Amino acid sequence: MADTRPNLSELDPVWSRITGEAEAAVTDEPLLSGLVHSSVLHHRSLGGALAYRIAVKLASPEMSEQILRELADEAFTKSPDLVAAARADLVAVFDRDPACLRLIQPLLYFKGFQAIQAYRVGHCLWTEGRRDLAYFFQMRISEAFGIDIHPAARIGRGIFIDHAHSIVIGETAVVGDNVSMLHSVTLGGTGKEHDDRHPKIENGVLIGAGAKVLGNITVGHCSRIAAGSVVLQDVPPMKTVAGVPAKIVGEAGCAQPSVMMDQILG
Repeated sequence: MADTRPNLSELDPVWSRITGEAEAAVTDEPLLSGLVHSSVLHHRSLGGALAYRIAVKLASPEMSEQILRELADEAFTKSPDLVAAARADLVAVFDRDPACLRLIQPLLYFKGFQAIQAYRVGHCLWTEGRRDLAYFFQMRISEAFGIDIHPAARIGRGIFIDHAHSIVIGETAVVGDNVSMLHSVTLGGTGKEHDDRHPKIENGVLIGAGAKVLGNITVGHCSRIAAGSVVLQDVPPMKTVAGVPAKIVGEAGCAQPSVMMDQILG
């Protein structure tokens, strides 16, 4: 019997564009046809492609690709919001990264995007009470991508992590929507306390490379943290902070720092 289900690529313009880019990539570089077919063209939806890609990247002798794919597929099926968040993340990378010329690039090549999607599956497991599996995801994400995100951390959508090396996000950290951060950012604690101890990053914040935001503090919406800064106190909305320790040095410079990605202190 013919499959009469709707083709999801026709209902999801992001996925439709990715499949079109995949077909062009196979034509342009036949040596990548195996990768492109297995990662994109063999799937009916973005969720299916993400589950496959996460499984391939995190598989190890300790946990097979098949089991990881089943876990990821289950998470994306149970929680459609995970796919919506991934779609927003893809668009964020495309809009904000001048090195990203096609939507297919983050899905295939960018470890920041891949790590965030794997974290989302681990967070889903955490909220279901499957803590050891969530910790396993955290460990493998760290080993595979060089990014350490506690599965209990809460991260919004439209997230862009550029270069994505040596990112650390602690257990009680909260990251809002449309946040951008560069490599070597830490959202950490300041000691051994067990309660709420990590930063709260509001919507639209830009965090420069190497910045350390420490403690249970709030970074206000649409603010900007300069590269290399150490932030130990609350940051008001729509301000720029810089230095060690960081101090307010001016306004944010624009309405949406995380979108403009302007890191020059004027």
